[in-house]
Amino acid sequence: MRSIHVWILAVVLGTALSAMQTPAPHALDARASDPVTMGWMVGSPPPPDKVIRFADGSWFRFPQSRWSYSHIRQLLPTSVVRRGSGPVSALARDERKDIDAVTFTPIGRSETLTWAQSLDANYTDGIVILHRGRVIYERYLGVLTPERQHLAFSVSKSFVATLAAMLIAEGTLDDARTVAHYVPELGPSGIGDATIRQLLDMTTGLTYAEDYVAVDSAAWQLSRAGGFLARPEGYTGPQSFFEYFKTLTKSGTHGDKFSYKTVNTDVLGALLRRVSGKSLSDLLSERIFSKLGAEHDAFFAVDPTGAEFAGAALNLTLRDLARFGEMMRLDGRFNGQQIVPKAVVDDTRRGSDVARFAKAGYPTLPGWSYRNMWWISHNEHGAYTARGIHGQGIYIDPKAEMVIARFASHPLAANVFLDPMSLPAYHAVARHLIAGR
Repeated sequence: MRSIHVWILAVVLGTALSAMQTPAPHALDARASDPVTMGWMVGSPPPPDKVIRFADGSWFRFPQSRWSYSHIRQLLPTSVVRRGSGPVSALARDERKDIDAVTFTPIGRSETLTWAQSLDANYTDGIVILHRGRVIYERYLGVLTPERQHLAFSVSKSFVATLAAMLIAEGTLDDARTVAHYVPELGPSGIGDATIRQLLDMTTGLTYAEDYVAVDSAAWQLSRAGGFLARPEGYTGPQSFFEYFKTLTKSGTHGDKFSYKTVNTDVLGALLRRVSGKSLSDLLSERIFSKLGAEHDAFFAVDPTGAEFAGAALNLTLRDLARFGEMMRLDGRFNGQQIVPKAVVDDTRRGSDVARFAKAGYPTLPGWSYRNMWWISHNEHGAYTARGIHGQGIYIDPKAEMVIARFASHPLAANVFLDPMSLPAYHAVARHLIAGR
């Protein structure tokens, strides 16, 4: 019976990927689209055909995006998440030369590839592997450097939700309470009667589509309201994230099924600002980021009112991304202190209702679930991950004592395009590390 299920998955996945790849059949490969090779924004001033702007939307178009995801501060207003004044937590190094040759078979394909080949296939900008807290592999491509922050997209959600889960654990927030209990102005909206737990596990029944292709989708409307995407001439829609929240309506029952919606995280961000009386940037710095021994400040892109784009616009350096992942791997303890309560990490790792998650129909994630805005694999290694569009991610494999942090600028947004390459590659490295103990 299991073999039949695997065959059906392969057929469904192959059909889905074939259909979904068609929007960009002529995209440049990773080498041809390298932002250094293409010469974006070089010169004073750069040649007109090499200029990338926010106002004309070029920053968000491939291949320009391969430069702009590492230069958000030159394009958008931001709010700093300070690293604090403490010393940097040193990451010991024990770099290995055998990782590039690790082989794996992508989902839905028969030929094997190497880890090194997967980097170009996923348009990787930077990737680091920690094993037992030591850097065993680190690569930077394109314009990304160890000192430069990169847009994390929806990996941001895992930072914000972990922060919220900490406040729940200490009693400052009650996840059984509704959004309207904490932010009464949103009571009349479709999100008002959703509970904090339903936000955290993405089970709200909102009329909202997380569509990254249709320019009139709810995801694009949210981004325009927050000033993350340029507004078209004559735009009369919401002028901030909070104004957008007030327009939300319901098309289903909260709590019925998993349905991924970035707006849930941004409502959560507004709630955290309200409850704490602080900006989300300051709260994240105070409770998590300043305790990691980060090398550099992080920052959020913000809307015209200064509200952070909680669901998609945290920017940080690759090693600091890895430090956050390593802290989660170590039960919330890192840099000599308990940063996140172990109970929060345990709750996240356990995941949630697999059947409810399955209703969303993710072809590359059978048997997974979603908890506290982390994706839980329930595989034999207990792996879980923070994921963002265009290839951002933290992959934690507790059994292999491994953390992988990656930034990328894939021309296609949804992770269904990267999972067939990424997930088996990550698992292959984990198995390789276990075998070498």
